[in-house]
Amino acid sequence: MFRLTRYMQHLADPSRTPRRPQVAAPTGPVVIWNLIRRCNLTCKHCYATSADKDFPGELSTEQVYEVMDDLKDYGVPVLILSGGEPLMRPDIFDISKRAKALGFYVGLSSNGTLITTDNIRQIAEIGYDYVGVSLDGMRETHDLFRRRVGAFDESLRGIRLCRDAGIKVGLRFTLTRDNARDLPELLALMDDENLDKFYLSHLNYAGRGNKNRSDDAHHQMTRAAMDLLFDTCWNHISRGHPKEFVTGNNDADGVYLLQWAERNLPKQRERLEEMLKRWGGNSSGVNIANIDNLGHVHPDTMWWDYDLGSVKERPFSTIWEDTSDPLMAGLKQRQRPLEGRCAACTHLALCGGNSRTRAWQLTGNAWAEDPGCYLSDEEIGVSDGGERLKVRPYERVVKQVGRR
Repeated sequence: MFRLTRYMQHLADPSRTPRRPQVAAPTGPVVIWNLIRRCNLTCKHCYATSADKDFPGELSTEQVYEVMDDLKDYGVPVLILSGGEPLMRPDIFDISKRAKALGFYVGLSSNGTLITTDNIRQIAEIGYDYVGVSLDGMRETHDLFRRRVGAFDESLRGIRLCRDAGIKVGLRFTLTRDNARDLPELLALMDDENLDKFYLSHLNYAGRGNKNRSDDAHHQMTRAAMDLLFDTCWNHISRGHPKEFVTGNNDADGVYLLQWAERNLPKQRERLEEMLKRWGGNSSGVNIANIDNLGHVHPDTMWWDYDLGSVKERPFSTIWEDTSDPLMAGLKQRQRPLEGRCAACTHLALCGGNSRTRAWQLTGNAWAEDPGCYLSDEEIGVSDGGERLKVRPYERVVKQVGRR
């Protein structure tokens, strides 16, 4: 996750002291936990390929508690409770209360349609640190993506209920060619509704999103979206009313911000570059982890077809430390075994090689260059790219998860 506001605040006020890494023992990764696969919607780009039906084999309440204890002992600081639609899990509030009692930062990732006047008091009493509600555009676009008329109004109702209950709530938006035109209106909606946070996710090729990868915003459209996000974030900071803007699933965003600073605040460029190096870009398999609804562990939420092991059989902490798996061994290397443009990129220390999932999905090679990088050869210091990316059919040499 790229915390745009944090970096822009440092640019706006050079006297701010950047937060440096803790010297103490490292903590565990942020864990995105898909507690349930069932959902009341069938969204076009769903990485979990959810449906409104029960999926056998999901973790029981007691199993969730056992895993949670291990995560706490391992030093995991953040739990993002997701789905499917997590509010369809009958024990979601019990799980959430226990997570808060153990001291986790707890986020809830919801489509918002099931946040109603009947349960908003319970949601508020949990004390979620953040509730993220996904919108795929304004009313017509969102309903088309969500495949249900009225979904936008239901989600917006849930957002307003959270806001009025004093819960930190924000919009989550996945950028594609078919909804990029709605981004300005969504940013305006954020202001009109006085919301706290905006998360822009670049489309990653996984689940239902993989089947629709032809809908991915092309590179020029991605750049235009990022330009708008940069300008919006900067304007909020300049007016003294900063809001939280973050992006995900494309670590080239950090390099693109560096270019923005070079044009607009050249004296701050070097300082920003040092901060971005400390961030390091992509952290799949290191600082980001995923547990799916059946208890299988993945390097991040987009790797559901790569199974590292099950928390029903081994503790998460053991699975996460196990580098006998070749993908995890590579992801945890300080210098990942990258190929193509990514290997030659002069900004590799900033982005970390970007999304390995996109390379995997399009080529079958987890270390190939990221086809979602929207920076030109000139911008990344690659003078002679030559014949690089080969998109081809492939056989996945992984331990498949028997879930579908």
